[in-house]
Amino acid sequence: MDDYLKLLEKARKGLPASATVSERFEIPAANVQIGRQTVLKNFSDIVKALRRDAKHLAKFLFKELAVPGSMRQDELLLQGRIPGSMVNKRIEEYAKEFVFCNECGKPDTKMLKEGRILLLKCEACGARRSVRAV
Repeated sequence: MDDYLKLLEKARKGLPASATVSERFEIPAANVQIGRQTVLKNFSDIVKALRRDAKHLAKFLFKELAVPGSMRQDELLLQGRIPGSMVNKRIEEYAKEFVFCNECGKPDTKMLKEGRILLLKCEACGARRSVRAV
């Protein structure tokens, strides 16, 4: 048994780093430029990674950060000075509530509207749950 554990440890050390990393879903960190207003430069990249509607994410951020704003091409404009850490935290909260499945924890979900109810359906495990309107 001792020999087996030594061989197993030796095999694990020989694996490339990419084979041991299990994280396949990463939300890009917010690239924030602060001036008279806060500009989220990589907003379109974040939307693509989350696979959600840009208007839905923008509306969520406007509400959660309690600031008015607008979308301009690939950027999101927020009126006021908001630190990047706060923007990142709100984007993570959005992902937890509107992207990740509660059952299996995978990001393979899509939003559906049935009547007046907004549902989050997991494409991996088939679970469905209602989510709040933004």
